[in-house]
Amino acid sequence: MGKTPFFRLLLPVTGGIVSCRVLPDSSFFLAGLFLAGILLIFLSFSQGEKQPFTYRWLFGAGTFIFLFAITLIQCREQTTRAECSFPDAPRTYLGTVQELTEDKARSIQCPIRTAPPDEKKVMLYLEKNDQARMLLPGDEIIFLARLEPFRNLGNPGEWDYAGYMHKKGYAARGYLPADQWRRTGREKLSPYMLAQQTRFRILTFYRSLGLDGETYAFIAAVTLGYKAYLSDDIKEAFRASGTAHVLAVSGLHTGVIYLILNLLLSFLGNRGTGFLIRQWLIILMLWAYAFMAGLSPSVIRAVIMLSLFCLGRLRRSKGFTTNTLAAAAFLILLFHPFSLYDASFLMSFGAVFSILWFQPHLASLVRPHHKLSAYVWDLMTVSVSAQLGLFPLVLSFFGTFPTWFFLSNLLVVPLMSCILYSLVPLLVTGWLQASLSFIPEWLPQVFQQIVHRLTTVTLHIVQFMESLPFAQLTGIQVSLIQALLLLLCVFLFSHYLFTRRPRPLIIALTSLLCFQLSLLQGQLQTTPPQLVVFNSAPASDISLFVHHKKQSLAIPENGFLSLPGKRILRLSDGSFAQYTADTTFPIDILILSQDCCFDLNQLCRLFQPSMIVLDSSLPRHAASRLSAVSRQQGIAVHDVRQKGAFSLTF
Repeated sequence: MGKTPFFRLLLPVTGGIVSCRVLPDSSFFLAGLFLAGILLIFLSFSQGEKQPFTYRWLFGAGTFIFLFAITLIQCREQTTRAECSFPDAPRTYLGTVQELTEDKARSIQCPIRTAPPDEKKVMLYLEKNDQARMLLPGDEIIFLARLEPFRNLGNPGEWDYAGYMHKKGYAARGYLPADQWRRTGREKLSPYMLAQQTRFRILTFYRSLGLDGETYAFIAAVTLGYKAYLSDDIKEAFRASGTAHVLAVSGLHTGVIYLILNLLLSFLGNRGTGFLIRQWLIILMLWAYAFMAGLSPSVIRAVIMLSLFCLGRLRRSKGFTTNTLAAAAFLILLFHPFSLYDASFLMSFGAVFSILWFQPHLASLVRPHHKLSAYVWDLMTVSVSAQLGLFPLVLSFFGTFPTWFFLSNLLVVPLMSCILYSLVPLLVTGWLQASLSFIPEWLPQVFQQIVHRLTTVTLHIVQFMESLPFAQLTGIQVSLIQALLLLLCVFLFSHYLFTRRPRPLIIALTSLLCFQLSLLQGQLQTTPPQLVVFNSAPASDISLFVHHKKQSLAIPENGFLSLPGKRILRLSDGSFAQYTADTTFPIDILILSQDCCFDLNQLCRLFQPSMIVLDSSLPRHAASRLSAVSRQQGIAVHDVRQKGAFSLTF
């Protein structure tokens, strides 16, 4: 597999992405690499036919360096675009809405690209009102805001949200009250924004067909990749049952669409000009579907794979191969290098590669004679094959593994196909009924009920699978290095079983040994327990953090914490203000919570703290005031909202 052309081209691209953080950020260095690659490629063609084999390495080396330089340049460019270079003070900006807005708990999330000279993507959180909900991609707004970089909460073991948004290309965020922004009345439309508007119109059309509630949210997710309407419980149920891939518009969905298009265009034949027209029409229709789905990354990935498959059929090549997969990954990473760090990218390509690697061998173990049993067996082997290659990544990203995945996929995947097939006549009859008066109203309602029933059954199955005993293994988080060692072991050991060659077995066992040693090292390096004042605004959260897990601790609202060797006092109201003392009582840490009216000067007459910790339940203005007074008193202060969680090892 490593000898196929696109797998070779993937090496410099992935190497450039990984190296972008290590190599110097110099324009001369990047320009030198770029020119060196072009020069070597030119020299390889200038050698003529006298010594064709002596200098054949020049073209390969030049191509490697050229792609490596291109990837580095792309990475540097995207990193620069995602850097926050906005002033600290509020400023007036002009921006264009990039995607559909989403309702959050306390605001409306609105992705914006600011106008020149900044031209950066920012995430705005608008005060909830009808005007904010009516914003569409392409709308231009003028707003006054203080844009700040994304920050993590600073809590132990938390997800790197700031890094995630940086890799998505967002440079800053800001909150806008209703009176600090307005529409300009102009539109700036690009193909991507037109695609987002098309997606919005289709979502509105779904509403007109009578789809609502969980059915509407599910159909919007599986057909358009829009998951904003899905509840967290539904998402967790799909993840716990091992069917989360159903919620993403991936190869499963586009594969069904391909089969429908292939069937509809079958009259063009399987050879000659008709077959050529048929494949090109399918490619165009697939990209039209990607456009209607908002050109989301998961849809683009799937459509690129199927487009390459169609092009392969034009050349009469065999089906979908690893080289086709590598070509799709190469094209995506060349234009969007940071997709390599995207969990959905890794898992989608990992799943397809695992199916291509394992499924033919697993399917050959048993050859059922009946069509139904053969279909069930193929479905099981595909599910097991995908999970064999995905479970190390799942453990690394989520720390869990679904145990009933084979049964849930056996039930959900056929239902998913039935939902997509039944959705086609619903959309057609709904559109015709709205356009032509002679179409009876009951006809689209029949298909609407079919889609609703199938969706309800699917959701019930997923929720039932989640409720089964030992539905998922938890608490088995592994690092990325450990996940790569597991992947190496799984694929090389299977390669040994397929070929019976000793070298893959030796490398597989070596990687397994390294994995076991890394686990042993992690168990031997026991971390001492910590008292952590978490950043959990607007609540107060003080707990123990032991073995990478949060443990509850009885904390008095006003009183001392019983920790060995430390005098820690927590106050939650101003009741101590009425007391006086002849001498101050020395304490190590003073934690202030909840009350916004603390008189720090009065408290310093009673206590002599070495450090003051302001937890996340204090309002911002109160924390700022107390921080200023603490610095005047010469006392170290830690504001959890500003600096992240406060940790104390004991």
